[in-house]
Amino acid sequence: MPVQRLNHAVLYVRDVRRSVDFYSAVLGFRQVMAMPGAAFLQAEGSTNDHDLGLFEIGPDAAASPAGRGAVGLYHLAWEVDTLDELERIAGRLAEHGALAGASDHATTKALYAKDPDGLEFEVSWLVPAALLTEDVLARKDRIGRLDLAADKARYGADTPGGIGVSVAAVR
Repeated sequence: MPVQRLNHAVLYVRDVRRSVDFYSAVLGFRQVMAMPGAAFLQAEGSTNDHDLGLFEIGPDAAASPAGRGAVGLYHLAWEVDTLDELERIAGRLAEHGALAGASDHATTKALYAKDPDGLEFEVSWLVPAALLTEDVLARKDRIGRLDLAADKARYGADTPGGIGVSVAAVR
């Protein structure tokens, strides 16, 4: 039986309440369970028991050195359904001073951000398989500047992303 998908991620954070507030305000996660020093969050469109576990280790915790001379997880990526939703989240990230970058990977439109502890994450929309034309596939190894207005004009603001790629095609 092959691995099917990522069920949840767990992060060590300095202040669990601050992190719950951030992930709730910016990405729409909701807290489904808590215990002293820990919280479990579920993404709005998820049926998982929880998608994100947060464990508090205190204000004196060092920053993660991952990617700066040490091994470790670089980032997690969450997928959104539409380009309109990606644009809405870009605004929320910017409003919270968390937006760190945006890229067009041809087949994936991506935002990069950092949470209150400096942990990086990605929010992306995937071009549906039916719209993966030769010109898109020819650029998939190049990173370009994200132009949401142009992408919305090309693919549609409300086109469901990832169909036939990360989400099963409706039969």
